[in-house]
Amino acid sequence: MQISYKLTDVSCVLTCLMLFVAAARSQVLTEDFYSKTCPNLFNIVRKEIRTAIKNEMRMAASLLRLHFHDCFVNGCDASVLLDGNDGEKFAAPNLNSARGFEVVDTIKTAVESACSGIVSCADILAIAARDSVLLCGGPSWKVLLGRRDGLVSNQAGANVSLPSPFESLDEITAKFIAVGLNITDVVSLSGSHTIGLSRCSSFSNRLSNFSGTGAPDSTLDSTLASELQAACPANSDGNNTVPLDRNSRDLFDNHYFSNLLNGRGILQSDQSLYSGDAAVSTTRNLVQLYSNNSAIFFRDFVNSMIRMGNISPLTGSNGQIRKNCRVVNQ
Repeated sequence: MQISYKLTDVSCVLTCLMLFVAAARSQVLTEDFYSKTCPNLFNIVRKEIRTAIKNEMRMAASLLRLHFHDCFVNGCDASVLLDGNDGEKFAAPNLNSARGFEVVDTIKTAVESACSGIVSCADILAIAARDSVLLCGGPSWKVLLGRRDGLVSNQAGANVSLPSPFESLDEITAKFIAVGLNITDVVSLSGSHTIGLSRCSSFSNRLSNFSGTGAPDSTLDSTLASELQAACPANSDGNNTVPLDRNSRDLFDNHYFSNLLNGRGILQSDQSLYSGDAAVSTTRNLVQLYSNNSAIFFRDFVNSMIRMGNISPLTGSNGQIRKNCRVVNQ
């Protein structure tokens, strides 16, 4: 008996085959991805984060920032951790600024001892960011897992894609939109500046003693301007640091937003969320809302962290599980 096939039948078969291959190569991130293959993962990471923060409280902000700077370039693939002069570590936004790499190494070593070749560096960054927030008094959330590690570190992409403290609100918003995030994400994720430090070079453009002429930025509280000028003398190299939130520097709370209402945002990019024409119709209402209601800020921050963690993850058979977060497996 002769069997004939229509063109549509062949097309359907090819389409189904393509979908099957795509499904085999990708997967949805899940909360319980390592529940069987590395059941003690969360305890291992939490222990190392707790030790790191005990040794240096600033490390919480540094690890949170690493996850952010990873996801905005190539997606959340741990590309920021790769060594090499042409890597993201040496991009302008990260050079002499991104930190916490040794802590990630320590976590990875502990995880590898318990379950070798199972857990990606990208997932470690996501868990470390959550634990850093939680251990500073902030909210917790169930981290979605199943990312794999990238093979390439994109320095040019980091220079272009990472938001800068010197950029306008419109420019920063455009960078968030480019990776699938929105205005709410811009404001809530900026709230991570409730912890951590900033180098003087990141806000010296707002101080008159660096420019040599004129008064400090008019949106900067005059008392704060004087304090920052004292902390950042004109003859310094710009590497002195000050707390981003000078009232509760180590506590993850909503005081950052109250600072913006009073002109006490350290970075130009932070203060622009409340001050200036662009903020009136976009971000100012959210700043006011978060300053009055920490529960809503925490809720939106958690949702934004989860969305950010879903930026173009490598899954399935894409990428690899690095044995050493600094180098691609050979």
